[in-house]
Amino acid sequence: MSTTTENGMGGPWNTSREKTYKKTTSSALKGSIQLGIGYTVGNLTSKPDRDVLMQDFYVVESVFLPSEGSNLTPAHHYPDFRFKTYAPLAFRYFRDLFGIKPDDYLYSLVNEPLIELANPGASGSLFYLTSDDEFIIKTVQHKEAKFLQRLLPGYYMNLNQNPRTLLPKFYGLYCIQSGGINIRLVVMNNVLPRSVKMHYKYDLKGSTYKRRASRKEREKACPTYKDLDFQDMHEEGLYFDAETYNNLMKTLQRDCRVLESFKIMDYSLLLGVHVLDQREGGESGQAGGDGRRPVGQKVLYSTAMESIQGDGKAAEALTTDDTMGGIPAKTHKEEKLLIFLGIIDILQSYRFIKKLEHSWKALVYDGDSVSVHRPGFYASRFLKFMSTRVFRKTQPIRFSPSKRTRTSIPALKSSSQEILSLQADERNEEDNRDRLGGARSLASLDGQAVFGSYLRPDLVPANPSFYEGSSMGTISTSSIFVNVDNQTEERDDVASSSTFTLEDSAICLTSEQSTMDVDIDRDDGSVLDVYL
Repeated sequence: MSTTTENGMGGPWNTSREKTYKKTTSSALKGSIQLGIGYTVGNLTSKPDRDVLMQDFYVVESVFLPSEGSNLTPAHHYPDFRFKTYAPLAFRYFRDLFGIKPDDYLYSLVNEPLIELANPGASGSLFYLTSDDEFIIKTVQHKEAKFLQRLLPGYYMNLNQNPRTLLPKFYGLYCIQSGGINIRLVVMNNVLPRSVKMHYKYDLKGSTYKRRASRKEREKACPTYKDLDFQDMHEEGLYFDAETYNNLMKTLQRDCRVLESFKIMDYSLLLGVHVLDQREGGESGQAGGDGRRPVGQKVLYSTAMESIQGDGKAAEALTTDDTMGGIPAKTHKEEKLLIFLGIIDILQSYRFIKKLEHSWKALVYDGDSVSVHRPGFYASRFLKFMSTRVFRKTQPIRFSPSKRTRTSIPALKSSSQEILSLQADERNEEDNRDRLGGARSLASLDGQAVFGSYLRPDLVPANPSFYEGSSMGTISTSSIFVNVDNQTEERDDVASSSTFTLEDSAICLTSEQSTMDVDIDRDDGSVLDVYL
């Protein structure tokens, strides 16, 4: 049984103050891991490449490594142990799929010392990080290792269809047997590179029941917050451009559909936030522990940006710039960020024990708010939380005219139309004036011309005041017919009419021209009606 405490900081300490796991010191565990992986991977290179068969997923290879050494294994100063490798050919295929060469895999895991990390979760697992930030080694329980073995055929199929995924990328499954104790290990991709300072770190599930970091966790130098903490600290969420947001949500939807098909729940989204505007000691916060500028992760599809939209050809370009594989984002205050994320803890299936846990918690609390739930509901709640509370789409900036501008547009249109109409009427009247040469002014009322001069028939008298309009004599509707000689020109006009109305004086002028059956050298009738 593990002797580490709940937060992963370690349980009983020996005289040298070294952490132990299942009565095995951390140094002995790290040395055994490196010896076992070095032997098995080196031995695997002698086997020819071939297609993966179904039985390859269930093969277990075992080798005994005594401390004094043997003809096949080197001597070491750790206790004797047996090292098991699960599905070696299948995992070799997975490593080849992500562009991991055997020499690079050995160099990362064996040549450099492993870095032990603290575990903020309740699983009690140990985490070891390689010096180049490429791989994470995690201790898992027996039931999790068995579940991963059963998952391998479906996992193989999913990776073939879609290598760009936020799901964990498993590169190896091993077991160390020593003194009657089994320590199972899984090698995965590293989601949060150590070379980039994470100003905020979150473990998000989409639930609310007990989803707040404990006081002890908050006191750490780099605490891992939870769902309720995220809503308090990033109430407006994280904003991405439209293309990045769509790619991210499409990847999450696809991954959740795969997890639901495997009846997996209780997984989390590990989210790291690096604030670009903050500086640490005059540097960008992206310097490695040795002071050298870090390089991006070399494994294909290992970074967040590659996982949602990258391809093999663009891998180098995506990981060598200043983003270090992170996804550019902003806060609602236009603060520039880099986002690193991945789905973790997928080795929890909805078994009988989990069903009992959900039923018991649902009796005491709101069943929909607890973390443990059936896979279908868990996936939909997870996606809803991510798409509405965590990730948001930046709205494109569009021109929105002011209210004054919008209200003035119809007035401008109407005035321009009136000007154009008056100009057209003037041109028509000029043509009519040429054709009406010799015509004299019309009848007058009380010795005054009705409309002034015939030279400007388009001019209408100014509106009289209300009193002036009322003092004018009553004019009965009359029709004045004027016969006009047409000029000798061929035309086929359309019947036109124009009306000018004066509201106060109630004078209306109607001019109609009938050009029905118009022939050359034929007169047309013009009717002028004046009424009050």
